[in-house]
Amino acid sequence: MSGATRSWLLLTPLLAFLAAFFLVPLGQVVVMSVTEPSWGLSHYADIATDGFHLRVLLDTFLTALLVSVCCLLLGFPLAYAMAAVPPGWAAAMMVVVTMSFWTSFLVRTYAWMVILGNRGPVAQIFGWAGFPAPDLLFTRFSSTIAMTHILLPYMVLSLYGVLRKIEPALLRSAASLGAPPASVIRHVVLPLAAPGIANGLTLVFVLCLGFYVTPILLGSPREQMIAGVIGQQVEEFLNFGEASALAVVLLASTLLVLGLYHRRFGLDKLWG
Repeated sequence: MSGATRSWLLLTPLLAFLAAFFLVPLGQVVVMSVTEPSWGLSHYADIATDGFHLRVLLDTFLTALLVSVCCLLLGFPLAYAMAAVPPGWAAAMMVVVTMSFWTSFLVRTYAWMVILGNRGPVAQIFGWAGFPAPDLLFTRFSSTIAMTHILLPYMVLSLYGVLRKIEPALLRSAASLGAPPASVIRHVVLPLAAPGIANGLTLVFVLCLGFYVTPILLGSPREQMIAGVIGQQVEEFLNFGEASALAVVLLASTLLVLGLYHRRFGLDKLWG
């Protein structure tokens, strides 16, 4: 038996599992999008022409882009610090970063509801300062900050894997030639970290496109994301055809983003 045959035999259980529990349900969703309640592309035509659906798609992409940028701005200094400290400190910082993976999305979302609520610590700080507490819950701000907190570890891990490979001698050489720290980061660190930045932005953006729980519980009803609209169509209106069409559009958008990334960098680089 050749090596290729053995490899395919080892992959058979995984391929069978994916076919039964991913490809078949996905195919059913695609079929329902053109058959419920009757054959045709009416649901896709409605999505392309209805202002509400177009606004939801736009809000979804803008929110995903905003969360990605926030994760980059917060994650890069942390990842850079982790790459610069001794290995022991880096390991301790890594444990702190990955601890959020041990807590479910729902628990972290409810924690932000408490923090940003009218009686939470943020409101108390404003009260102590003599200012009225702003309404932070059920806004784009609250959902964005919660999703940034949830997705920040993905960005940090993507950046850390690249930053730790940068030779310290390069940084010392640039500094010895008179480059200030800001110039070292701009002209040496950022170009070398570009693959990690692209990895983190793509990963966070794609994950954020399909967020459901956090935007529903914390976001503004006027700024829904597409996953919440899909859930609403199924749970409240039993409109499986339109929900399926929206799910297919969301999947196509995600595949488009991954396709663009693959064309420029290759999907094999997404995981380091």
